[in-house]
Amino acid sequence: MNKLAKKAKKKIFDLAKKNKTFRVAARAGRDAAYHAKMVMDEPFARIDDKLVYFQTFSGRGYSDSPKAMYEYMMKAPEYSGYRFIWSFKEPEKYSFLRNERTDIVKFRTRADNKALRKAKYWISNYRMLDHQHPRRGQIYLQCWHGTPLKRLGYDLESSDNSMNSIEEIRSKYRTDAAKFSYLLSPSPFATEKFSTAWNLIETGQTGKIIEEGYPRNDRLITAGPEERAEIRKKLGVDDKKVILYAPTWRDNQHTSGEGYTYKTEVDFDKLRDELGEEYVILFRAHYLVANSFDFDRYAGFVRDVSSYSDINDLYIAADILITDYSSVFFDYANLKKPEIFYMYDLEEYAGELRGFYISLDELPGPIVRDEDALIREIRACNDWKPDAKYEAFCAKYNPKDDGHASERVLARIIR
Repeated sequence: MNKLAKKAKKKIFDLAKKNKTFRVAARAGRDAAYHAKMVMDEPFARIDDKLVYFQTFSGRGYSDSPKAMYEYMMKAPEYSGYRFIWSFKEPEKYSFLRNERTDIVKFRTRADNKALRKAKYWISNYRMLDHQHPRRGQIYLQCWHGTPLKRLGYDLESSDNSMNSIEEIRSKYRTDAAKFSYLLSPSPFATEKFSTAWNLIETGQTGKIIEEGYPRNDRLITAGPEERAEIRKKLGVDDKKVILYAPTWRDNQHTSGEGYTYKTEVDFDKLRDELGEEYVILFRAHYLVANSFDFDRYAGFVRDVSSYSDINDLYIAADILITDYSSVFFDYANLKKPEIFYMYDLEEYAGELRGFYISLDELPGPIVRDEDALIREIRACNDWKPDAKYEAFCAKYNPKDDGHASERVLARIIR
């Protein structure tokens, strides 16, 4: 994107940020244009009953539950007659996916819209754009992208999100709930929270929930030591203990024309002095975070893996997970490895930004507030074993993650 385009984009974002009427009008315009195109193309866009459209994080990568289901369908003989389309913002990065059964389109293009109108099945782990609505006869599976710790949608009581008021957030969830045919849930807990976050009880849509586990976690259950060794070698970390540091984004940190930003609050100098001989840190920013990170001064100790496509590789390679409020800790617990929660801004986050669905007493690891405590807990992991609290956490929040979720979910939606 050239400087002029960036400047124009920033001005549009600034206007949208300040003016709710402008935001609503812009969304309505996109919606009207999309529907007009659908009406024009309707006679020529027959639904293909054996075409599946996949997308993760609005075209940001090849990962998560859509990836797991795609790979299962590619291998399973019962789906040998199906063809697939993947949508990416940067399709040139994923040319390796092209084969006789799989095509690739660029996100938010005419080809993308054509694929959406034609495919019988939509499988996504993130909200479809507001103006994209499935046609009668199409099936839209909303996989979502994690068991929620932070409150969502209708469960939010206020919003510190500079781009959306609480009314707009609820409107987005209401719009999406009306669109999807199914919403994937990994547990009874998630089913309960999703039902209120999308207002499914009030609207009589709870029957849309499929509680069969997360397909993306199948690999965490089936991965063996050979796969772990191969990944660690590929990452160049096979000679160190690996810490995966995966913090989440903050609603109140948004830059016009750029997106959500994140400032690392860890004293990496101190961690390197104390742990550098034995450990390496893989830093993984949330997918919504737009800014980049410069860890050159920590070469050999900290590596930015934010753009690494599949976080499952990083889970499998890691020895310890450090996070704050990201839902990654639910999935990582399937591996029965230690977790540490670095919550330096707990009061602000819990009280002003989001609020939590679960008691922090249930977390499968210690909460720390500063680097001294963080270093102590990292060292304590040398003698770590999952205790009764950790096992109870897994039983409550990951009861369906058994390595066969992809098979069960697809059997429910493909017809």
